Amino acid sequence: MRDQRLRDVSTHTRPTPADFAAIVICTLAWSTTWYAITLQLGRVDPIVSIVYRFALAAALLALWCTLRREPILLTRAQHGAAFGMGLFTFAIDYAFVYWAEERVVSAVVAVIFASLAFTNLIVFRIVFRDRASPLAWAAAMLGMAGVAILSWGEIVAAETDARAAAGIALTLAGVIGAAIGNAFARRGEAAQAPVAALTAWSMLYGAGLLALFAVITGRAWTFELSWPYVLSLLHLSVIGSVVAFLLYYGLARRRGYASASYISALTPPIAMAISAVFEHRAWGVSAFAGLACVLAGQWLLLRARKA
Repeated sequence: MRDQRLRDVSTHTRPTPADFAAIVICTLAWSTTWYAITLQLGRVDPIVSIVYRFALAAALLALWCTLRREPILLTRAQHGAAFGMGLFTFAIDYAFVYWAEERVVSAVVAVIFASLAFTNLIVFRIVFRDRASPLAWAAAMLGMAGVAILSWGEIVAAETDARAAAGIALTLAGVIGAAIGNAFARRGEAAQAPVAALTAWSMLYGAGLLALFAVITGRAWTFELSWPYVLSLLHLSVIGSVVAFLLYYGLARRRGYASASYISALTPPIAMAISAVFEHRAWGVSAFAGLACVLAGQWLLLRARKA
């Protein structure tokens, strides 16, 4: 009953300035993290880099809770939700994303992640029996069509390039992991877990699981003392993890997870611009046509949620 009431509030209340601020900040933060991740690839194993990222982010969030005198301890049910978030969002999802960015350009990964809203609708329908409107499903399908058009060049290349095909497959797996992680975040919300504490513990669980995986698979624990690596790590930990996820989960609780996930469709324009500058990736007319479909689909999704 309480979970249904949460859905009703997030669906019918009008967006506030805080909602729009969260959307803008998350969009700018995650648009830049796609390229920042590429600066983490090289001498340090990607899994080890993710451990560094989320261990630092978890420590910063714990410090945030301490300074603000917010509760940091969780109940057993809340820990269960945090563990699920850590496993699917901060371990599986991000491991696949880092591996994908070793194989395809960062903007393609960002574009494929625009399908997160559609995947959320499916996962939340299965797990929580949420009944999205036909307009919401149509909007998500339009977004998926836009994603296919936008990344068509990479999809065609993947037919003869196993590396690119693997990168696209890894990204799609990451999207599914992110959607399942959102379902666990919803369970944490239902268990009345504070946003900051829940996020801190989930990042700590994710870092711990990946650290265990790194040890079992014999990965080297190295660190690169270069400006690109250190600065990108700080950006990913502070802006891309602490700031962005606090705002994202807060927005999701106010507006609903399906609506909040449309941020993933707003990141491609900036990510494409960054990729064009730093990765020398040229984008044709079809790419912008696909982008228009993605944005139109997400606009319709918001209209459907308001209805």
